[in-house]
Amino acid sequence: MPPEGFHVVRQHVRRNPRGSRGKKLGGWTIAGIAAFVWLWGQVFGFGEAEADKPTSPAPSVSASPNR
Repeated sequence: MPPEGFHVVRQHVRRNPRGSRGKKLGGWTIAGIAAFVWLWGQVFGFGEAEADKPTSPAPSVSASPNR
Protein backbone atom coordinates (compact mmCIF):
# COMPACT_ATOMS: atom_id res chain seq x y z
CA MET A 1 0.00 0.00 0.00
CA PRO A 2 1.47 3.43 -0.97
CA PRO A 3 2.11 6.09 1.68
CA GLU A 4 -0.21 9.08 2.28
CA GLY A 5 -0.27 11.44 -0.74
CA PHE A 6 0.82 8.76 -3.26
CA HIS A 7 -0.90 6.22 -5.52
CA VAL A 8 0.16 3.23 -7.62
CA VAL A 9 0.15 3.39 -11.44
CA ARG A 10 1.42 0.32 -13.41
CA GLN A 11 3.58 -0.89 -10.57
CA HIS A 12 5.04 2.57 -9.93
CA VAL A 13 4.37 4.78 -6.93
CA ARG A 14 3.41 8.29 -7.99
CA ARG A 15 2.61 11.45 -6.10
CA ASN A 16 -1.03 12.56 -6.06
CA PRO A 17 -1.86 15.59 -8.21
CA ARG A 18 -2.00 19.00 -6.53
CA GLY A 19 -5.54 19.71 -7.74
CA SER A 20 -7.05 19.18 -4.30
CA ARG A 21 -5.24 22.16 -2.77
CA GLY A 22 -6.82 25.62 -2.70
CA LYS A 23 -6.01 27.85 -5.65
CA LYS A 24 -4.35 31.18 -4.96
CA LEU A 25 -5.54 34.46 -6.46
CA GLY A 26 -3.70 35.53 -9.58
CA GLY A 27 -2.36 38.99 -10.33
CA TRP A 28 -5.16 39.82 -12.79
CA THR A 29 -7.79 38.79 -10.26
CA ILE A 30 -6.33 41.09 -7.61
CA ALA A 31 -6.05 43.94 -10.15
CA GLY A 32 -9.69 43.39 -11.15
CA ILE A 33 -10.87 43.50 -7.54
CA ALA A 34 -8.89 46.69 -6.92
CA ALA A 35 -10.38 48.29 -10.06
CA PHE A 36 -13.89 47.27 -8.96
CA VAL A 37 -13.42 48.86 -5.53
CA TRP A 38 -12.04 52.05 -7.11
CA LEU A 39 -14.93 52.29 -9.58
CA TRP A 40 -17.45 51.61 -6.81
CA GLY A 41 -15.95 54.54 -4.89
CA GLN A 42 -16.16 56.79 -7.95
CA VAL A 43 -19.79 55.98 -8.73
CA PHE A 44 -21.41 55.48 -5.33
CA GLY A 45 -18.87 56.98 -2.91
CA PHE A 46 -17.88 55.55 0.43
CA GLY A 47 -20.39 57.39 2.63
CA GLU A 48 -18.62 60.69 3.10
CA ALA A 49 -20.07 62.69 5.97
CA GLU A 50 -21.28 65.94 4.35
CA ALA A 51 -17.99 66.98 2.77
CA ASP A 52 -19.69 69.89 0.92
CA LYS A 53 -20.98 71.53 4.09
CA PRO A 54 -20.12 75.26 3.97
CA THR A 55 -18.34 76.55 7.03
CA SER A 56 -19.06 79.99 8.39
CA PRO A 57 -16.09 81.80 9.87
CA ALA A 58 -16.42 82.22 13.60
CA PRO A 59 -14.82 85.17 15.35
CA SER A 60 -11.71 84.31 17.25
CA VAL A 61 -11.38 84.82 20.98
CA SER A 62 -8.89 87.66 20.57
CA ALA A 63 -11.23 89.69 18.32
CA SER A 64 -12.33 92.87 20.07
CA PRO A 65 -15.91 94.11 19.62
CA ASN A 66 -16.38 97.33 17.63
CA ARG A 67 -17.63 100.24 19.78
